[in-house]
Amino acid sequence: MSLAFQSLGVVYGDIGTSPLYVYASTFTEGIHDEDDIIGVLSLIIYTLTLVALLKYVFIVLQANDNGEGGTFALYSLICRYAKTGLIPNQEPEDRELSNYTLELPNTKHRRAHKIKEKLENFKFAKIILFLVTIMGTSMVIGDGILTPSISDTVVGVSVAILILLFAFQRFGTDKVGFSFAPIILLWFTFLTGIGLANLSKHGFTVLKALNPLYIIQYFIRNGRKGWISLGGVFLCITGTEAMFADLGHFSVRAVQISFSCIAYPALLTIYCGQAAYLTKNTSNVSNTFYDSIPDPFYWPTFVVAVAASIIASQAMISGAFSVISQSLRMGCFPRVKVVHTSAKYEGQVYIPEINYFLMLACVAVTLAFRTTEKIGHAYGIAVVTVMVITTFMVTLIMLVIWKTNIVWIAMFLIIFGSIEMLYLSSVMYKFTSGGYLPLAITVVLMAVMAIWQYVHVLKYRYELREKISGETAIQMATSPDINRVPGIALFYTELVHGITPLFSHYISNLSSVHNVFVLISIKSLPVSRVTPSERFFFRYVEPKDFGMFRCVVRYGYKEDIEEPDEFERQFVHYLKEFIHHEYFISGGEVEETEKEEETNVQTTTLVPLSNSVPSSGRIGSAHSTSSDKIRSGRVVQVQSVENQKDLVEKAREKGMVYLMGETEITADKDSSLFKKFVVNHAYNFLKKNCREGDKALAIPRSKLLKVGMTYEL
Repeated sequence: MSLAFQSLGVVYGDIGTSPLYVYASTFTEGIHDEDDIIGVLSLIIYTLTLVALLKYVFIVLQANDNGEGGTFALYSLICRYAKTGLIPNQEPEDRELSNYTLELPNTKHRRAHKIKEKLENFKFAKIILFLVTIMGTSMVIGDGILTPSISDTVVGVSVAILILLFAFQRFGTDKVGFSFAPIILLWFTFLTGIGLANLSKHGFTVLKALNPLYIIQYFIRNGRKGWISLGGVFLCITGTEAMFADLGHFSVRAVQISFSCIAYPALLTIYCGQAAYLTKNTSNVSNTFYDSIPDPFYWPTFVVAVAASIIASQAMISGAFSVISQSLRMGCFPRVKVVHTSAKYEGQVYIPEINYFLMLACVAVTLAFRTTEKIGHAYGIAVVTVMVITTFMVTLIMLVIWKTNIVWIAMFLIIFGSIEMLYLSSVMYKFTSGGYLPLAITVVLMAVMAIWQYVHVLKYRYELREKISGETAIQMATSPDINRVPGIALFYTELVHGITPLFSHYISNLSSVHNVFVLISIKSLPVSRVTPSERFFFRYVEPKDFGMFRCVVRYGYKEDIEEPDEFERQFVHYLKEFIHHEYFISGGEVEETEKEEETNVQTTTLVPLSNSVPSSGRIGSAHSTSSDKIRSGRVVQVQSVENQKDLVEKAREKGMVYLMGETEITADKDSSLFKKFVVNHAYNFLKKNCREGDKALAIPRSKLLKVGMTYEL
């Protein structure tokens, strides 16, 4: 119930303030027939019921990813089910994570199996899915910029409150929610009271709008004008997508309770009350909300309306933080600082750079648009586009993951797809009246995300193509000209198979290798979070007595890397546990084959060596990979487990050093002009103006050594 109360102040400000402008935006040319009021009310009732209540509250919220919502949560579910990611760094061991568990199709589920194969085998399908995802994400951010203002007379007040609102974000969603929830609860109370007062005064005859026949009659009577007016009707559900985008800040049950028991009844009541008022005062449609307020409650309602209208942006501010945090961990957004504001709820995050960007954008929109009608046009396009994308992706999830009966899938797609496409066609008609703004914002944000991901993929494929084998790396490291120095070196690389070409560049320039040398990869998985005991996955780079390891450190898209001291403690603990595990399964020695071969990576559940890390670890072990080849022709005597563990501990005492590539990315001289612009100018501009990689990886600067190299992609 506490989360349900908090959600009022974060999620429902947007949809809760829609009664301020829905009727004014719908009847832009005035009311010419009293039956049109009943027709529009019927549209509002069924739009709220079908889209907001049925689709989002009872269906879409179920498509969460371990409690996380939004477009990227849907994308991660699909990526986890099928290999649809654009970077080929998937490993079989990833599917063994407890949070990764997902029932995969077999021959009995032919439909799901065929769709999975098509998603995995067609690069075009992967690209389209990615573009749809970043479009939805960009629209959510764009929606967060469009904050409604009450009227020209309070623009200055609105701007001042907006600045205070964004300044308050750093305290966290829970504090913001508890602070704003009483205001929104009071707002919904006023809406209910005003609605009931108007129904009592002007009659309950408008309740005949519960009959959907009035919708058909409305369109027959008004034709093209009725279709155009849908752009105003749609504003009754702006903010609905925030229920899903903000899910990680709360819970499914909290959102369901708060909407079904408080927001939904209050909204139905106020819209019915306003319709009853308009039947007696058709000329007052341009200012329906304020004119329909009973005189004794006008000023109290006005004050709360100003506050609620500003708080309306909170839903999409929180949603923007969530989706950017998710896209960042999936490698689809330039590096920014993510601050977790709650120790209890991991989904509650704050991003300073994005907060200030949204603040400036919201103030600019409030000053430029001024009228609620123009803001409404901008809102409509952003919101309905996100809804269409959500319908498409949830349909795909129903087909391949939930394995829902095809009849229910068809009904879901036809009913909600038809409703939303009809609304989309109407709001696009008002493109020049303000609707261009969210599309312009979306294009810019999509370009940023697409460029970052595109070059990221090019860089990864370049390293994959230029990788060196484990045998070559050992030969280079054991050269007489190379010195072994005490300590542990963590060499950061994105490759999970093979060794980055940066390694040879490092060896040739520094001529030294630490006693314990670890090729470490930070990998983001399509899950919301990874349990600490499953985070580290180790392998040897043969021969074992050389002291070279490969480590893949796995994080979910809602997680941040630990502080350096904690990371080092966990790393050393699980490295020693890995050595312990390898020693006892090998019986003290390992017989190796006569030829180089690829073997499957084995994962075993272990009992911890000590209580320093509370839960048992799953530490992966592998005798080889495609690049860490087995050296043939002899039996390697493995040092005792205690000696190897002592070696690691002594190396840690000597200190840990972090090695990172400082790569300069340029396009190949034979590349097209477009590629040269994207790589040499656009990407490098983004790279220079975002956080440095060592800060994003929480690497202490005093222990950092960067290795420079130029990549021609």
